[in-house]
Amino acid sequence: MNRTAANPQETEAARRRSVLMVFGCTVLGAAAQIFMKLGANHLAHPGLIGMVTNLPLLSGLVLYGLSTVLLVLALKDGELSLLYPVIALTYVWVTVLSLLLLHDKPDPYKLAGIAIIVIGVSVLGWRGKK
Repeated sequence: MNRTAANPQETEAARRRSVLMVFGCTVLGAAAQIFMKLGANHLAHPGLIGMVTNLPLLSGLVLYGLSTVLLVLALKDGELSLLYPVIALTYVWVTVLSLLLLHDKPDPYKLAGIAIIVIGVSVLGWRGKK
């Protein structure tokens, strides 16, 4: 990828768009996991027929597909070493959605892990601004 001829402001804007797209991937990925869990909970007939007719499960798979397409577009102009760790935010959103929608109770270890993820992604963001 040759960025030497590109306008520095355009390059920075493209990087910001990439980060926002990956952030969107984390939200879509978390929603996909919640839908797949809901679909698994209501899987009436194990096997392919039961999966193909399970709307929440199919919704989760579609959201995963959209998340993957968004990630590919983000990687075009983004820095992989910055973008890929942002994907860890998916764990944060899954935990929040699981608490709100599935009434899962995170234990102190999960909460500590989530705090570490948020701090780590924040540190990467600060590094990227300098």
